[in-house]
Amino acid sequence: MAEAADCSRHGAASVEGRIEPYLALAMKLLILACAALLSAGCGRKSKPEAKAPAVGWRFIESWSGQGDTQTDSFDIQSGAFRIKWQTSHETAPGAGAFRIMVHSGVSSRPIALAVDHKGIGQDTAYITDDPRPYFLVVTSKNVDWSIRVEEGIVGQPY
Repeated sequence: MAEAADCSRHGAASVEGRIEPYLALAMKLLILACAALLSAGCGRKSKPEAKAPAVGWRFIESWSGQGDTQTDSFDIQSGAFRIKWQTSHETAPGAGAFRIMVHSGVSSRPIALAVDHKGIGQDTAYITDDPRPYFLVVTSKNVDWSIRVEEGIVGQPY
């Protein structure tokens, strides 16, 4: 029985003896990896990330009224603009109608139907086309309306 105990003791010792060099090697590799990661952070700094361009809005013109109208021509140099609109004071519920058609100031052809709304409301319509002069044709029944045109300007943020 004593021999069996001796065998098991020697067997365990010999396995431990074989594992220790691997553990020591693993520890050394772990220390080297940590040192490499830490030293990489101390090197040359990378280029700062480029910031995405920012869009700002420049006031162009505003109009308000009742009924139908054609606006004066306005110039959009960037090709992008927005129309902020609002209707109010509907004379009879469900009777109000409001529509804005964007036209080329060069050829007078229709470019886009920006707004087609019933009743009271407000929203913003975005138009993207070629840089050129434009004008708006407003068709309105039984509502007061107001329009504000702003041009999209792209720039770099600080």
